[in-house]
Amino acid sequence: MSESITILKQLLGLNESTEGAFTASMKELGSTSIVSKTKGDRVIWAIVIILTLVSLLVVYSSTGSLAYKYSKSTESFLFKQFAFIMTGVLIIYFAHRVNYTIYSRIALILFLISIPLLLYTLFFGVQLNAGSRWIKLPVFNMTFQTSDLAKLALFMYLSRQLSRKQQVIKDFKKGFLPIIIPVAIICLLIAPANLSTAALIAGTSILLMFIGRVNTKHILATIGVAIIPLALLIMVAVKYYDKETHKSKDLPAFLSAGRVPTWIGRIQTFIYSSKEDNNDKLYQINQAKIAIASGGWFGRGPGNSNARNFLPHSYSDFIFAIILEEYGLLGGTFIVFIYLLFLYRCIRLYQKCPFAFGAFLALALSFTLVIQAIANMGVNVNVFPNTGVTLPLVSMGGSSFLFTCLSIGIILSVARNVEQSESSLIPVQTIVSKEKIEKEKIEKEKVEKEKKDKIEKVENVEKVNN
Repeated sequence: MSESITILKQLLGLNESTEGAFTASMKELGSTSIVSKTKGDRVIWAIVIILTLVSLLVVYSSTGSLAYKYSKSTESFLFKQFAFIMTGVLIIYFAHRVNYTIYSRIALILFLISIPLLLYTLFFGVQLNAGSRWIKLPVFNMTFQTSDLAKLALFMYLSRQLSRKQQVIKDFKKGFLPIIIPVAIICLLIAPANLSTAALIAGTSILLMFIGRVNTKHILATIGVAIIPLALLIMVAVKYYDKETHKSKDLPAFLSAGRVPTWIGRIQTFIYSSKEDNNDKLYQINQAKIAIASGGWFGRGPGNSNARNFLPHSYSDFIFAIILEEYGLLGGTFIVFIYLLFLYRCIRLYQKCPFAFGAFLALALSFTLVIQAIANMGVNVNVFPNTGVTLPLVSMGGSSFLFTCLSIGIILSVARNVEQSESSLIPVQTIVSKEKIEKEKIEKEKVEKEKKDKIEKVENVEKVNN
């Protein structure tokens, strides 16, 4: 048994100091009440509470069609969402109590675990719309989106690499390749089933590399390589669209594999759709537009949505349209402000954090959540093509909701460490100031004594001369 524990410690890279910190963190969990042990950025905690309350209200309002489909009551979905929120808050609490340096130790292990999981999902996962994104967990009787774990593991590992490679970050072989290769692996494994998530991960990674002082030429070259397949996809979408019949042409066999037709169809819908179009491909977008238009400035009021009965996935991908309908443009603006405030607080953490890993980790996780939120809201108002990403902490619960909570817990772990670092500096500064005063006092006394001695010498000389 002791040998197994020793091997586990070696895998986690725990030395005596980190092991002591981890053990101390675990002991602290049960020592006092949960409220008194809740630390970290209070504004981020408030944001979590606000968004989860909004989630309860909007999910309860928007699950009517889902309840009818499965012959259940809307209250059952309300209680289910409440259970997810409670579980998520517990995940946030326990994650924020762990010293964030532990996440650096397990980053490589999680990254290596996520690769076979993504491969398994790609070939043996649950199929939906020609894409395989989930694996089924038999014990919990729920699906698990492996890309959520891979995304979290990647940003942990990326933050670790950026913090460790700062001395050689400008070098292509020693600095750039160890950072871009993990990003490329994860994105290539996720893209066949979930191109939008892969694009969001790639965009966040490039942004993080820019902040991490990676050579700008290497970043621009990476963006150039990434744009090539995207440009080809857009060119194919334009070529195989009939503007007279407003329909997609038959695609060649090699373009009909997997989700390629879905990607092409969404691009065609986004480019060529207009207000007059009224076909099946535009049904979801049109219903979202109707919901937004009927909301006006102040909305129809909580629970008074009409579009929820017609808008597909109104409780997940298109929940922001329901928010705009029920709470109006002012309510939607408030939600945008909440996410931007969350990003601002995380940027402040980045500036205050004394260690590079914690700073990069908080920034990476906040970027991915806020970019995902912007992508979801952009799709709802028809600024971006349909992506299928959820609104973090607001859309109906699932594995994505729980991993979002874990990400926020890790951010709060960094915030707790920053808070402790700042508080520990106060007595040190006091000691330094006292020492400085004492030193100045001694110097002053020394100067006065020297002056006195000089005066006495002068007086003695005068006496001798006289």
